[in-house]
Amino acid sequence: MRETLQYWLVLTVARPLGWLPRGLARLFAGFIALAVYLGLGRLRRVGRRNLDLAFPALDAKAKQTILRRLYRHLGWLMVEFCRMERYTLENSRDWLRVEGHEHYLAAKARGKGVLVVTGHLGAWELSSFYHSMLGHPMGMIIRRLDNRKLDAFVNGVRCRHGNFVIHKDDFGRSLLTTMRAGGTVGILMDTNMTPPQGAFVDYFGVPACTGTGLAHIARKTGAAVLPGAMFWEAGEKRYVLRFGPEIEIPHTSDVSADILEGTQRCTKAIERWVRRYPDQWLWIHRRWKTRPAGEPKIY
Repeated sequence: MRETLQYWLVLTVARPLGWLPRGLARLFAGFIALAVYLGLGRLRRVGRRNLDLAFPALDAKAKQTILRRLYRHLGWLMVEFCRMERYTLENSRDWLRVEGHEHYLAAKARGKGVLVVTGHLGAWELSSFYHSMLGHPMGMIIRRLDNRKLDAFVNGVRCRHGNFVIHKDDFGRSLLTTMRAGGTVGILMDTNMTPPQGAFVDYFGVPACTGTGLAHIARKTGAAVLPGAMFWEAGEKRYVLRFGPEIEIPHTSDVSADILEGTQRCTKAIERWVRRYPDQWLWIHRRWKTRPAGEPKIY
């Protein structure tokens, strides 16, 4: 009964947001986002702590502005997700475009699979959906939602144009199979991990425990690795899906060093985007929760 009530509560919000004009839906979602911002002080404190670590030179007002804008973008992302079922290339061409797609096409043409390094950046749900509309579906590494009805609803939207989900409990085998078939998988590499699944690399000058699975798979299969994410460009008033140049994963006799260096290069690619779009990254996640041995807690 609880799962059913949660499911219908979500649909009660999602369906109107999906059918309202975008401007009105964004206004409504903005009120929801503001309420969450004001009501959940713990998340605000996490966000401020992360900004203190990443941008120590910024004053308090600038950090507050970044956090407020982040919540606005999260509200907009909610609107986009609720509207995605209606999107086609024809009705979205005025406010969606892709840049750097030649990097992806060149990587795909090699035939060894493509691993897209991404994170909770910009409109991350819309990015893979739009790419599938362009005729290039991809896999997504996800954790199953506890509510089975909601899990089926969310994945039904994500996979409307050929995308597919890979669950974390079958991460390694499914990823290897997809790469050997020449497929594409996007991996969120900006979340806190714990050893042995993660290793410490530099992120904004602070050691951050980061998943090493992508580097392992890339080294083993020869799959291409490149950064990809979708951002709101205020000057254009549209979302732009960006692909960067391929990231080379070292392949020497020292496997451990190769994996660590490859993970570091991927993390730096994410950091460069966060520095460029500071209000479009998920600062309210406890990214530096896991600490090296002997270091004090951050949160």
